[in-house]
Parts: sequence; structure tokens; C-alpha cells
Amino acid sequence: MARQPRYDPLEPSAFFDDGQSARLPVPGTVARGQLRQDEHFYQGLSRGAPATTFPFPIDMKTLERGRDRFDIFCSPCHDRTGGGDGMVVQRGFTRPPPLFSEQVRRRPPGHIYQVIAKGFGAMPDYAAQIPPADRWAIVAYVRALQLSQNVSVGQLSPEEREKLKEAAR
Repeated sequence: MARQPRYDPLEPSAFFDDGQSARLPVPGTVARGQLRQDEHFYQGLSRGAPATTFPFPIDMKTLERGRDRFDIFCSPCHDRTGGGDGMVVQRGFTRPPPLFSEQVRRRPPGHIYQVIAKGFGAMPDYAAQIPPADRWAIVAYVRALQLSQNVSVGQLSPEEREKLKEAAR
């Protein structure tokens, strides 16, 4: 057991012409768990364009996860309401557009997903920090924030209208 027919990392090898034991993977090799054929889920695309739908049903658990991830990764710049006045902005970093602005609201969910994954303008990419399912959860939460900031009184339920009247008094 003490002597096995194997190489330690970076150990020289007389077997290969270049003298190295470490080899590059065969072209086209995909590591276990890295086959990502679902373009919609992993890239936010549908037929090459930003997806206009979510790749899975959105429920309360997804929105809660999205809020949690948003508070961790997004609120330093966008603040917790999505207004764009986070702590790093207050300290001089470039201000992002409010997430409930007309410009951002018109964007399809796949676009927002891609911005999270690849970055945009002054925003860095978060592909390494935020896995795909969490990116979609954040997009769902952003949509909820947008709805919360752009609801007309006519869209409210009678109970919510009554609460609004009480708050205005």
C-alpha cells in the first residue's frame, strides 16, 4: 500500500515525451455535474434570445430564497428596496438604475438573469457566487419588488384598498 502505481501532482513522468505526469482533459470532456444543456435554466435564453418566462414555477419558497440572496448579494448596491441607494453607492460607487424603473421593468426575466450571471456596466458578474437556481429566485424577487412599487389602486383587493384608506387617514 505504501508504494502505488500513481503520480503525485506535478511529479515528473518518464512515460510521456514532455516529462509531465499531469495531462489536459480530452477535448469535449465534461466534468460530472457540469453538463448544462438546458439553455433556459442555465443561460436565461430561449432560442438564443433572453427568456420571457421562468424555467420553473415560482412559489413563496422561491421568493423567500430570492429575497435572502438579494439581501446578501444585491442590496449593497441596489439597497433592500431596489432603489439603487445601497451602502457602496453611498460611499461613492456608481449608482445602478432603480430596479422598479420602466427601463428595467421592460426587460424580460432572462435579461435580468444574464445581468446577474455576466454583469453589465459597472456591475460585476456573479456567476461564481450565485448558482443558477438562486439567480432565478433573485429574478423572481426583483419582479415582486417591481410589482410592489408599480401597483395601481384598481389592482388591489378590497381588503388592501381598505388598509390603504386607513393608512392615509
